[in-house]
Amino acid sequence: MVLTSSARDYVNRVLQDISSMKVLILDFQTVSIVSVVYSQSELLQKEVFLVELVDSITKSKELMSHLKAVYFLRPTTENIQHLRRQLAAPRFGEYHLFFSNILKDTQIHILADSNEHEAVQQVQEFYADFVAVDPYHFTLHIPSSYIYMLPAVVDPSTLQRFCDRVVDGVAAVFLALKRRPVIRYQRTSDIAKRIAHEANKLMYQEESGLFDFRRTEVSPLLLVLDRRDDPVTPLLNQWTYQAMVHELIGIQDNKVDLKSIDKFSKDQEEVVLSSEQDSFFKANMYENFGDIGMNIKRLVDEFQQVSKSNQNIQTIEDMAKFVDNYPEYRKMHGNVSKHVTLVTEMSKIVQQRKLMTVSQTEQELACNGGQGAAFEAVTNLLNDDSISDVDRLRLVMLYALRYEKDSPV
Repeated sequence: MVLTSSARDYVNRVLQDISSMKVLILDFQTVSIVSVVYSQSELLQKEVFLVELVDSITKSKELMSHLKAVYFLRPTTENIQHLRRQLAAPRFGEYHLFFSNILKDTQIHILADSNEHEAVQQVQEFYADFVAVDPYHFTLHIPSSYIYMLPAVVDPSTLQRFCDRVVDGVAAVFLALKRRPVIRYQRTSDIAKRIAHEANKLMYQEESGLFDFRRTEVSPLLLVLDRRDDPVTPLLNQWTYQAMVHELIGIQDNKVDLKSIDKFSKDQEEVVLSSEQDSFFKANMYENFGDIGMNIKRLVDEFQQVSKSNQNIQTIEDMAKFVDNYPEYRKMHGNVSKHVTLVTEMSKIVQQRKLMTVSQTEQELACNGGQGAAFEAVTNLLNDDSISDVDRLRLVMLYALRYEKDSPV
């Protein structure tokens, strides 16, 4: 499963066959889909001189007939209505419409009826309806998704929208990978059962022709699990590089916001942490925190060697060599600075919040018995003012989960 290359191939195909200057028009969700696999400079190389959101471009009246409009949108009712209004009074020379998932027949009819000025050159489905954060993981950016595991609390229409989005996203992943999976689900979970049944209906009945790929020896397995079946893992502090950055600082679409860290200059307040673009991160994203420190030191030593060789400029040839290597040197400098700052900041947080001590108690709660000793360890940490409220809450929740069947203390 190489999700980033699948999504990137779709974006490539959207942009490369349309020559001359283009405006790329996205919606709130396809912005994330494109941004994790394509950089700003790469868009410029494809002659994309403007990137706009579909709802904001609706409000503009300025004619730009010298530009070709390339739309990459999710096939939602709202986006189809935006398109209908924009096609009624075309502002661009040509319209090329690409959708990230399966279009309904009714939506195609609406687009056809709206194309009175014959501005639309093509309409295509490119199945990249997921945010491919790295080759093996994707997200659908569904806010507060945990709520939908509690159907009694949720409005049925909202629950249906949630299920539709999950099924659409998972279907797009398998269409991009050209596979039709065998579907299994957790029997004890209503929401897992519902998603599995609706995915099965889409892939084996409604759109069976689309999913009719050549059989492989072993069919891929789609396993639908309910997060509630393992409530312990999310409560434990993580100690690998990517997970720690996510937990302690925050990653959104492979971008880390560093505005709160004073050391960074204005142009580096947001940095990209992507295994596709950063070889050090790719090699170390799953390494333990202790190993990361040693690997960062090696990275700094390598950079110092490069810096020394660049300082030793004595001839015209040395100068020419330095100028040729300067972009690579700048990139290496930025990379070293980024990782040193991240690890320094995380070390500071670990120290301030006493996460080593907290994590040790968490591990004992998760793995060992002995309620009396556990109670004493947790209460000692609860009475320590330097332990943050969120860490205290997690400890109490872990304790409650671990001893929920025993006599309460």
